Amino acid sequence: MNRLAGVTSPYLLQHADNPVDWWPWTPEAFEEARRRNVPVLLSVGYSACHWCHVMAHESFEDDATAAYMNEHFVNIKVDREERPDVDAVYMEAVQAATGQGGWPMTVFLTAEAEPFYFGTYFPPEPRHGMPSFRQVLEGVGSAWTDRREEVTEVAAKIVGELAERSLAYNAPEMPAEEELAQALLGLTREYDATRGGFGGAPKFPAAMVLEFLLRHYARTGAEGALQMARETGEAMARGGIYDQLGGGFARYSVDREWVVPHFEKMLYDNALLCRVYAHLWRATGSDLARRVALETADFLVSELRTQEGGFASALDADSDDGTGRHVEGAYYVWTPEQLRTVLGEEDARFAAQRFLVTEEGTFEEGASVLQLSETEAEGEALGLAEAGRVASVRARLLAARAERPEPGRDDKVVAAWNGLAIAALAEVGAFFDRPDLVERATEAADLLVRVHMDDGARIARTSKDGKVGANAGVLEDYADVAEGFLALASVTGEGVWLDFAGFLLDIVLDQFVGEGGSLFDTANDAEKLIRRPQDPTDNATPSGWTAAAGALLAYAAHTGSEAHRTAAERALGVVKALGPRAPRFIGWGLAVAEAALDGPREVAVVGPADDPLTRDLHRVALLAQAPGAVVAVGEVGSEEFPLLAGRPAGAYVCRHFVCDAPTTEPSVLRERLGADAGTA
Repeated sequence: MNRLAGVTSPYLLQHADNPVDWWPWTPEAFEEARRRNVPVLLSVGYSACHWCHVMAHESFEDDATAAYMNEHFVNIKVDREERPDVDAVYMEAVQAATGQGGWPMTVFLTAEAEPFYFGTYFPPEPRHGMPSFRQVLEGVGSAWTDRREEVTEVAAKIVGELAERSLAYNAPEMPAEEELAQALLGLTREYDATRGGFGGAPKFPAAMVLEFLLRHYARTGAEGALQMARETGEAMARGGIYDQLGGGFARYSVDREWVVPHFEKMLYDNALLCRVYAHLWRATGSDLARRVALETADFLVSELRTQEGGFASALDADSDDGTGRHVEGAYYVWTPEQLRTVLGEEDARFAAQRFLVTEEGTFEEGASVLQLSETEAEGEALGLAEAGRVASVRARLLAARAERPEPGRDDKVVAAWNGLAIAALAEVGAFFDRPDLVERATEAADLLVRVHMDDGARIARTSKDGKVGANAGVLEDYADVAEGFLALASVTGEGVWLDFAGFLLDIVLDQFVGEGGSLFDTANDAEKLIRRPQDPTDNATPSGWTAAAGALLAYAAHTGSEAHRTAAERALGVVKALGPRAPRFIGWGLAVAEAALDGPREVAVVGPADDPLTRDLHRVALLAQAPGAVVAVGEVGSEEFPLLAGRPAGAYVCRHFVCDAPTTEPSVLRERLGADAGTA
């Protein structure tokens, strides 16, 4: 065992038995590099990363390679999901130097943590124009020994260039109608009208962009926005990126048609998409969207929920194919022969037709990724006999799949991603009368409060097995957990979740806000890296910057806090600048801007908790399509929410400092909120 034994990161623990003398990211590691007068080899990855596993097996488990690494370097292994700040800083350097990035990320540093040579995956032998990993090690070692002055000059230059890339932010104005219309036009140009989605291969599920499109449609009635959201949602739901048997989405599609996924399943993708499909159902009433939202929620609970009540980070792409080989997708793909073995001849033909399993295959070695034919997807309302047959086929295939070796699971609980899951499960549970999903959301929120938050409401990034990790939360942790708590407050009527959101957002205002209202990814008192990360663009998750803007805006709507509203509006200035130019990469910011332009509307439902009318009014409020609407529900005289104060029984809608007359008619409330679809 090396120095990674005993850490909380499952990714680091995967390397604890390597012959490489790995260090975690600590000051002691850099002190060791200074003492030995050697460079640092920084390797960054995550547990569900396929090529991270490949490089580990080829190089880090090789005794000769490990011996060379140990002799010539101090080797540091970082889990990018535990230390997104470290990952962001050095990934920016990799992309600036090479024009591309990805994981595993391999960076060589001085003992002052200054980078001077970069790469991602390196093969054990020269391949496809890439040097072997051993050649890279020897070349870097030779440069360090023979050309030290040149190396240090390169490192200093890189750090200087990174500093010059700092975002100039002079608190531009919040985006207006014009910028959001330009963003929609930009998305239209990048839209794949044949296959759905945006751009080419690899094609990623654009959850934040879909949320913007749905909100833009709700606010403006722009049918083109709804069409792009609906067609993309349907294409992904039919495709191989969606698990047609067990529910849940893979990370991305390697092709433009959504056929072959990169099979890892991430908590954040599924939390975001679960919520988006619920909102798509709310806008369209689509049976397919409803089914996918519920199946994805059930996947989160059945496959990712931990014993402590939180949600694990990921399922691996790879698993044992039954012969001892670890193969990507082995758990999920099928051949016609495998269908016949499980289902018999007749039902196998039926399943092959429904799920597009062919003799040639759509994946590797004649296997097919299950998809849903377009006609099947359009015909969601199946007859009883056919629906029963589909259910029987799925159940038998699922049971047979459960006998296969399962993909590994990364059990660490990431605060931000659990916040996204809490929001999704709370809303899906409320929309579809699934109180069990609301309970699972509440249990996850309770875990975050008990384990991740300290007495000062500072939040830790991760935990595992109920034990809190050592890494401080970053902006997205505060923002996404606050978002989850605010959604849970609206659904449950429990004001304590609004209070906890307020604690977190006060820390955002105190620790993360920079000049002009810009936001940093790390707190003022966080560990100082070569550069303080600050990125307003979305990646696989909403950027911390725009996620914070959304949570600040919603909290201000709940409480009337001018400080939180002002901070949200100042932060949204970046959307005015970037939205028209790069809408695919600031989708959540555009969605938040839609909420700001709409109000957001503040809805108070006052009445006895056991009164069916109160429940009906509350349901109508939750199903409102009005972008970013906040909902408070409680008894007359309740002090749970500021929006309830002093109000007699009834439902109230306020917007832009003006309130409508109260109503006790669900149809009137629905009309005021613009919620016409999905309410049946």
